[in-house]
Amino acid sequence: MTSNWLEQVQYNRDGLVPVITQDAQSGVILMFAWMNRESLALTWQRKQAVYWSRSRNKLWHKGEESGHWQNVQQIRLDCDNDVIMLLVEQVGAIACHTGRPSCFYQTLTNDGWQITPAVAKPSVVQAAGQQATNTDTLTALCAVLQARKSASADSSYVASLYHKGLNKILEKIGEEATETIIAAKEADHSGTNLDELVYETADLWFHTLVMLAHFGLDVAAVTAELARRFDLSGLAEKAARSN
Repeated sequence: MTSNWLEQVQYNRDGLVPVITQDAQSGVILMFAWMNRESLALTWQRKQAVYWSRSRNKLWHKGEESGHWQNVQQIRLDCDNDVIMLLVEQVGAIACHTGRPSCFYQTLTNDGWQITPAVAKPSVVQAAGQQATNTDTLTALCAVLQARKSASADSSYVASLYHKGLNKILEKIGEEATETIIAAKEADHSGTNLDELVYETADLWFHTLVMLAHFGLDVAAVTAELARRFDLSGLAEKAARSN
């Protein structure tokens, strides 16, 4: 692909073009931002949103601080060539720095602006970014598990589980949960065998991720829920679910 496509974009006097970012699946408008020529090129190359931050005067790889990346599925240009639209998969379900799924969280009503509550506190969004490298392995694993769903049954262990169906996957989770409990009990009694406990926990996590992928979910859905609960009282959370 040549670089001529970059020249077709009509940038403003500052060398910027406005960008509307939309969730590819739900159609919800997530945010508005800006790009320059370099950030637009990087977005195409990486298949992840890279904007230009006017306040910081530098490139802004969305998710570099929050861990909530935007995987780009399509880049569109309007009829006047001066507005970009990104269709993305929002990783972590939070696009706004305020901890909300969308930056457009204020809706005008007869009583004024109605504000959608945050999913997570801004401090939690920031903390998630600081721990993002710890979830890279899980994110990569989830991508592999999703790919295995369309593979032939004899191509891999995971593919065979998918072909056997949900009951078999749940059976494996039950087995791994039992083995994890046994490993924890043995570690408690002996004060050793911690490596075995880690090994069995990894098996349990792995098969749980297989189950989530069966339903089209991944680790981001779980971490987003954990972020929502951050700083909440466990007792309050339990009481809210029982109502």
